[in-house]
Amino acid sequence: MSSPAAPTLLLIQTGMPPADIQSHHGDLPTWFAPLLARWEHAVQTIRVFAGEPLPAPDSRTVAVITGAWEMVTDRLDWSEQTAAWIRQAVAARAAVFGVCYGHQLMAHALGGEVDYHPDGIEIGSKTVSLTASDDPLLADMPRQFPAQLTHMQTITRLPEDAVALATSAHDRFQIVRYGEKAYSSQFHPEITPAILSTIIHSRAERLRGAGVCPDTLTQDLQDTPEATELLTRFVAQHMG
Repeated sequence: MSSPAAPTLLLIQTGMPPADIQSHHGDLPTWFAPLLARWEHAVQTIRVFAGEPLPAPDSRTVAVITGAWEMVTDRLDWSEQTAAWIRQAVAARAAVFGVCYGHQLMAHALGGEVDYHPDGIEIGSKTVSLTASDDPLLADMPRQFPAQLTHMQTITRLPEDAVALATSAHDRFQIVRYGEKAYSSQFHPEITPAILSTIIHSRAERLRGAGVCPDTLTQDLQDTPEATELLTRFVAQHMG
């Protein structure tokens, strides 16, 4: 009898960093590479923002959906097509983890709502607090941990049956579970302090205009090992 096929690990890339950020830190697959290094041989990057098609999902599919500089509310064609794929993937019991834009896109795809956060941007190393302790993905995690955040839009209403698992002072939906194998995080497991420092610097004028001091944000940056481990743990659970 032949052995079952190995899981497929898809990195669904939903955009590229602006040129000034990419020149310092590379493209998004480079940011995720350390987290997915254990499965380097199995990773397939699909640039959906550039029109690359996604393979039909099944129960052996494992997918990570990246962040982006676009907005879910723009309803771009490639984004809506990816939302349709997310619905198919969850129905097929694929394992899906969305990050930031991917987090919001999963909520939108599965019946929730997304819009601009009424209190503006959340950016910097911020404290995330777990609101559930019995979820298997969160086992042994501390009740509070730092995470890297940079977003202007947010989930404003969860899909039916989705569960919020973590919050921050700014955003009540930091980790969401949509089903047994579907999760997302508003924070960025893949972003390092160096990357976020560059992002903050690139937005310094806008931040000052909003009454936020970019120098203070930069000084307060810290490593976020628990946030990083969350994504690696998810992939490990489903890649075997």
